[in-house]
Amino acid sequence: MKNIVQKIIGVILIAVMVLYTNASLAANSNDYTAEQNKKNENNALIKEIQERETEVEKIKDATLKEVEKLNIQITQYENQIQGLDAQIDAANKKIEEAEANLKKSEENYDKQEKALEARLVALYEAGETSYLDFLLSSENLVDLISNYYLATEIASYDTELLDSIEKEKQKIAKAKEDLETGKRELVTQKASKQSVAVQLNSTKANKNKYVSQLNDEEKELESKIAELKKANESLDAQIRAKQAAIAAALKKQQEEAAKKSSSNSSSSSGSSSSSGSSASTSKSSAGFIKPVNSYVTTGMYYSSGAYHGAVDFGASGVNGKPVYAVADGIVVTTNAWTTSYGNHVIIAHYNGLYTLYAHGQMGSICVSEGQTVKQGQQIMRVGSTGNSTGPHLHFEVRTSPGTYSCRVNPMSYLP
Repeated sequence: MKNIVQKIIGVILIAVMVLYTNASLAANSNDYTAEQNKKNENNALIKEIQERETEVEKIKDATLKEVEKLNIQITQYENQIQGLDAQIDAANKKIEEAEANLKKSEENYDKQEKALEARLVALYEAGETSYLDFLLSSENLVDLISNYYLATEIASYDTELLDSIEKEKQKIAKAKEDLETGKRELVTQKASKQSVAVQLNSTKANKNKYVSQLNDEEKELESKIAELKKANESLDAQIRAKQAAIAAALKKQQEEAAKKSSSNSSSSSGSSSSSGSSASTSKSSAGFIKPVNSYVTTGMYYSSGAYHGAVDFGASGVNGKPVYAVADGIVVTTNAWTTSYGNHVIIAHYNGLYTLYAHGQMGSICVSEGQTVKQGQQIMRVGSTGNSTGPHLHFEVRTSPGTYSCRVNPMSYLP
């Protein structure tokens, strides 16, 4: 009787220890999952911000190109304005020369006009007698004709000179008017060009202001990324601590399982009952079995050459087949996504590796986060959820800390 009681107490103590260990592992796993999810959220935010940075950079490049075009236009207008200034200076010089010539011509005109008026007054006062006396003073006929011709020529010359001066005056006045008109046109054109230059400079200022705002936004985005990366560093430290705790607990569990294996413990019987189907017993040098009774149809690279980072088991008839844990471990993630991996499970193994099983049938996941699983235990069924073109098992092996960037070739670990 005493031996029976001792056995019962022993079984109870073992059960309590197993329950405590599983509870501890579940707590660590849940903490790890929460922190990993937070890190995934941060990474998603970083990706969104980086995409916005790229968009801002494109806008800034386009804006800078537009500003450069405006700078070229402004330079062209400034060169035109300088040319107009030169033309205006030349026109002013011509006007000054015309005014000087006009003044000189007017002075000559005044002198000639006064001289002519004096002679006409003298002739008028002398009357015809004086003119006749001038002619009668001739000593002979030849002298008479010569004096008559001379008097006529003098009068005609004075008249022509007056007409010539008047025409020159009109010509210079017309030239002055034309030059004044040209000057006004040039001044108007210059004012117009300067107005355009002012508008362009204003546009350039607005563009520079916009570019400055974009630069400020870039700085703000960079600051956000830095904050998120810093938060991720803290999360990584927490995740590594949790992973160490999980690894220690797994090791302890393995040691306890080895001690109890000879007595056919309840843990081993629970494992066999949950397998649901016969898993492959062939093991690789790494101690892994195949995750599904099928064969690999896609390796680490697609036929296009693109990186896959996993292997696919997608042979005919694979749909609905049981998916098994390739080794003992703890379930750290179970998710039912409509995109990407779809329904998937991530398991942490005592040797520091992580395995991911994706695209399971809807509702087929039969394990939960924090649960310990045995090698060959069924965890879900093959399906085509998430980003999948047909039923297959997407299988990944990851090194610590089990993140997306830690994927390695599963063929190095499979039998």
